[in-house]
Amino acid sequence: MQRTQSPVLSRLARLNPTTVFLAALVLVLVGLFAPGPAGGVLLLVLAAGLVWLMSVTWPVQAPATRVLRLLMLTLLIAVALTKLTVG
Repeated sequence: MQRTQSPVLSRLARLNPTTVFLAALVLVLVGLFAPGPAGGVLLLVLAAGLVWLMSVTWPVQAPATRVLRLLMLTLLIAVALTKLTVG
């Protein structure tokens, strides 16, 4: 492990990508189908984790990947805020 790499990132790198994808999918689906503010809060927590991960990996991403990630994050936050205000 490099001195500049955090232990959290090295632990994340060892996780099975399929398991991480399925866990994130379950969180998004629970957040979408949970009633009212509970779903919105869950989606905002997921978005906060993604913001942290994006800020750490930003320098090594291609510009096209950055744009796509920002669009998906914006969509997730918009859905979360909609659930909070409408529900």
